[in-house]
This record gives sequence, structure tokens and C-alpha cells, in this order.
Amino acid sequence: MKVTKSEFVISAVGASQYPEDALPEIALAGRSNVGKSSLINKMINRKNLARTSSTPGKTQQLNYYRINDELYLVDFPGYGFAKVSKTQRQAWGAMIEGYLLDRDPLKLLLLIVDLRHPPSKDDMIMYDWISHYDLPVCVVATKADKIPRSRWAKQIKQMKECLSLRIDHPMVLFSSETGLGKDELWGIIKAHTKATIQDDESSYEDSYEDSVESSPESAPEL
Repeated sequence: MKVTKSEFVISAVGASQYPEDALPEIALAGRSNVGKSSLINKMINRKNLARTSSTPGKTQQLNYYRINDELYLVDFPGYGFAKVSKTQRQAWGAMIEGYLLDRDPLKLLLLIVDLRHPPSKDDMIMYDWISHYDLPVCVVATKADKIPRSRWAKQIKQMKECLSLRIDHPMVLFSSETGLGKDELWGIIKAHTKATIQDDESSYEDSYEDSVESSPESAPEL
């Protein structure tokens, strides 16, 4: 898909700072260091708009990125490795739970997982919570380029089984290095937002479906 304009808008720490222009929002959740920032940069063809960090847990707010003046990508704080106090983690959890349950412009949640490893306990808790509230979600398995293509089908099968992935929840294989899954993911985002982002003339590797055979009461603490 062709992205002609992308910009960082705000690092929000509460509902009072969320944009009020009613553009559809696509949220990204996942453990720290799973590759959310790299995914955002690949999706918008920018190298450093979403800054990556070697220090897990650096993102502590909801980072808003406006794309083509049509939608927002909203990067959540990473869970699992953040070196912060329990009080801070609880505060993040409350902010995320409030956003997911009450934010009207939210159209889709991207749950980012690492293809190389089984889903973590936090991944499973988050997915169970999402499913419990029947939120629209797409699971994105990143870092596909880090393992041989011959292992993709096995890893995807393991992901689906560990999460007990619902048939109505898509999973996209993704690589921020090669662009694998980029067009497929934009297609899913467009379907949820009605965005009119034009087709990109660039070519990327085939989607997972073309590459291999298809084979709670509170939000998780960040």
C-alpha cells in the first residue's frame, strides 16, 4: 500500500491527550522487544519514525502515528520485560484496559508475537482477554526472516495451538526486513477502517498463505 504521509503526533498518558479528530485507530500490543516499532516503520516505509530501542520497556505511553491523514497506528507499551515498578505496570495496565474497552475510534488490535518462540504467558493472557471482550484482533507473527522458511508452518501451527486462535481471528506472517506480510496486513487494516490508501507499486514477498500451507476479568499486567 502506498503511504504518502506519516507523522508522529503525541505520546499520550491518558484519555485527555488522545486525538479528537475521530480518525480510525489501529493499536499494536506485544511484549517488549518483539518488533512493534520495526513493524510500524516497515508499514509506512520510514526508517526511524517509530524509534526502536535496545532497552526493553522504553515505550511507556500510547504513541500515536497519523498515516495519510486517514488513520492512526497506536503503539502500546511493551509488556513482559519493562524494568519499572509494579505500581507503574499497574498504571499502564489500567490505561490500556480503559483504552481497549472505551475508545470508540479503535477499529482493530494487532497482537504482535515473535514467530521464533512459542507465545509467552503474557501473550496468552492478552489474547484470552481480547477474546473474552470479543475485540477485533489480528495476530502478527514477526521476525519470519530470522528462521528458515521450512520452519514457518510448524511455528505457525504452534502459535495457533498455544493461543487457541479463533478461526475468525487472522494471523499474518511478517518480516520488517523483507516486507513479507506487509500488503496482507494493510489489506486487513483497510477492511477494518475503510481507508483509501492506494496500492503501492513496490513488490514484496508473498503472504504466509501463499508461502506455506495453512495448517478474564481484567487486562494483563504490563
